[in-house]
Amino acid sequence: MFKSKESITNKINQKTMNEVLKEAKNKNIQIKEMISKVESAALQKNIKEINESVTKIINTIEKDQSKYKKMNNFFDYYLPVTLSILKKYDEIENQRLSSDEGKKFMQQTESMIEKINNAFKSQLSNLYQADIVDTDAEMKVFETMLKADGYDTSNDFK
Repeated sequence: MFKSKESITNKINQKTMNEVLKEAKNKNIQIKEMISKVESAALQKNIKEINESVTKIINTIEKDQSKYKKMNNFFDYYLPVTLSILKKYDEIENQRLSSDEGKKFMQQTESMIEKINNAFKSQLSNLYQADIVDTDAEMKVFETMLKADGYDTSNDFK
């Protein structure tokens, strides 16, 4: 008859997470659209890689919701600011500013997008870090068990 406080909290958190993921997907679509809007090939490449990383991060969170808590800053800050920077870059680029300030802004933005790309790749890697460590430990135990049972694994796992 009465739902526990934990059950209600989980429903609220679940709804919030689903809304956040929906917003993230929308922002990621907008990021992908920026690829064709910018002229710099290097920037296009970084935007494409950012889009791919974001897609993988969203898919990972959808599959394993326990990893969601690690991503609060990513969804609440990094993703929206990245999109904002890209939109501003596109706006300035379309103005064809030839001033020193305009050129400097374009170079700084391209450099920042490269840093963002690397940060997003690290973020994705961090989501899987615990899984990698656990699997590595499991393989070492398995190899030890094979050796203990008389199977020579010296050439198979190196």
